[in-house]
Amino acid sequence: MSKRARTSDAVEILRRRYIKGDPKREASLQMERVNAEVASMIYQRRTEAGLTQKDLADLVGTTQSVISRLEDADYEGHSLSMLCRIATALKQRLVVELV
Repeated sequence: MSKRARTSDAVEILRRRYIKGDPKREASLQMERVNAEVASMIYQRRTEAGLTQKDLADLVGTTQSVISRLEDADYEGHSLSMLCRIATALKQRLVVELV
């Protein structure tokens, strides 16, 4: 039997205790990571372009509250079509990758 490496990393300890080996929890964690990454990406690209949420909403044809929700890491309603509209408004290209 192999011994597990000891760690004092709290996140790693919690991952081992509550997530590792449970496919449902691992999938849920991965989805949360994706949501957080998408939210962060939208915020970063918008601010790099010097736009407010309202400015971006006007360019995309939606409301400021929709942009606010999209920039929230807890939001689970990201749609590919909305992400494409945002990329177009920011004069960027959306790339989706499965790895």
